Amino acid sequence: MTPENLLHRLPSTQKCTFGCPVLDRCLGGGIPCNSITELVAESGCGKTQLCLQLALSAQLPPSLGGLSASSLYIHTEFSFPSRRLHQLSHAFISSHPRIFNNDPCDRIFVHAVYSADQLFDIMPKIESFLENMNTQLPVKLIVIDSIAALFRSEFENTPIELKRRSSLFFKISGKLKSLAKRFGLAVVVTNQVVDLMGHSEGMNGLKVGNLGSLVSSGRRVCPALGLAWANCVNSRLFLSRNEEVVGEENGSVDVSACGGGDFLPRQTRRQLHVVFAPHLPDSSCEFVIRREGVFGVER
Repeated sequence: MTPENLLHRLPSTQKCTFGCPVLDRCLGGGIPCNSITELVAESGCGKTQLCLQLALSAQLPPSLGGLSASSLYIHTEFSFPSRRLHQLSHAFISSHPRIFNNDPCDRIFVHAVYSADQLFDIMPKIESFLENMNTQLPVKLIVIDSIAALFRSEFENTPIELKRRSSLFFKISGKLKSLAKRFGLAVVVTNQVVDLMGHSEGMNGLKVGNLGSLVSSGRRVCPALGLAWANCVNSRLFLSRNEEVVGEENGSVDVSACGGGDFLPRQTRRQLHVVFAPHLPDSSCEFVIRREGVFGVER
């Protein structure tokens, strides 16, 4: 038995497409089932947009990269972006007119949660919901948007409260992983970022993943919830957003000669980075957000 033979004998994990071949290539086919994938970014980078698009793409047949599945979308802050979901669904139906006879939004089950304890308490209900699904498309995707909102303001900065918070981290993530493996789910959670202070590399002085530091909007940031939560997810993806002067990248514009570029036209450049994942190498790709959805950019 050679190492190559062992690799060939490993069971392949089903993945859910993002609905964009460029993004899927960067992620080795999409979001894997049987595990937890985290999307980390500051506000306005596209976390929720990607999650909505993923919930629609999950309904595609496996031949098109989907899971032939419904989704459970748990939102924890603000109101659910139903208007944006319907906008995306219209574009989605136009792209796949022969597949959908009904509104794909009807196959996305939305539930609001407002505390970490509430999320943990409804886990048995989620398990029962998954067991007793009588719809044509079973639930194969769970989205929690966002996990940080449940923890950042609920716990005080005391040893007892921090210990209770860490305990809830592992209880919730452990239950999610158990459900993911039992039902073949893809679990996606979104997380926020905080500014990284000081000169240390990585998070709290430790390099976590492929990137020594994360930069968005010209600021060094790190994922919220600390190192304890980082150990609760299987894969971490980072979305960045930075403003650039149009033409600066290819050298056609000299920013220093134009007063620092304050009056030059600018564009927002968004990128997706693989911070860590057991099945992926260090990789990244640029993406744009349009009315029709989120799309990777060929370079």
